[in-house]
Amino acid sequence: MILSMTGFGKAVRVYNNKKITAEVKSLNSKQLDFGVRTPQNYREIEMDLRNIVSQSLMRGKIDLFVYCEPIEGTATGTINIPMLQLYKAQIEEMAAELNLPQPEDWYATLLRMPDALKTDAKATEADEEELAVVKEVVKQATEQLIAFRRQEGERLLAFFEDKIAAIQALLDEVPRFEEPRTQKIKARILDSLSKIKEVDYDKNRFEQELIYYIEKLDITEEKIRLQNHLKYFLETMNSEKPGQGKKLGFISQEIGREVNTMGSKANQADLQNLVVHMKDHLEQIKEQVLNVL
Repeated sequence: MILSMTGFGKAVRVYNNKKITAEVKSLNSKQLDFGVRTPQNYREIEMDLRNIVSQSLMRGKIDLFVYCEPIEGTATGTINIPMLQLYKAQIEEMAAELNLPQPEDWYATLLRMPDALKTDAKATEADEEELAVVKEVVKQATEQLIAFRRQEGERLLAFFEDKIAAIQALLDEVPRFEEPRTQKIKARILDSLSKIKEVDYDKNRFEQELIYYIEKLDITEEKIRLQNHLKYFLETMNSEKPGQGKKLGFISQEIGREVNTMGSKANQADLQNLVVHMKDHLEQIKEQVLNVL
């Protein structure tokens, strides 16, 4: 079973008149690329939160966001206007320099920034129980993301099965073009010889050279290796072991090597047409393999 690298998970928990929210987002990446944003009073467990997420997600561009908002009617602080003015100026400067549009909803953007609220230190200080709640919320959000990855993995599984089956069907078509190809090569060479006047040649020698030439164009080994690679791709994809994305990428490269060799040896329009269609399906596989964990 394969998992997608892309996903999203969210969990919310109310604790001591606070709404604690954790969001985890994941995109494809060759390595583990982790970003964390938490309120100041949760910074002491940031490393623990990183470990909770990274041990479960293994690979990808991961962003973890943890928010803590007072429940309506229980706010113990005031809006930190000077800080928000600074954030707004920086965002406007960034938008101008990078030629980006400014946020449509300034309220939502600014109020989610760190230290948007000035609160009483004692009221915001997190005790051990609250920190444990935060860890649990992050764990739940991570589990939601894994469920999302599994769902996307099922879609990718069906896609790969369809594309591998398409390449297999094209490979099964190859034998019916091989014998006519040999006859055409022989006829073309004989026709070329007949057009050269006053040329005498040893027929036995000619047959030996022709056999040698045709053997160089033989694609039997390429067909066998391609068949094995297709089978191995399916076996790897259906393995219970997680994290098969890189391996599938390597196998698809090997599939491409055999298909390219077949194309270079084809020397016949019908075979080359089959190879072109194989390459088309393979490119789609390679594109989606990048999203596999």
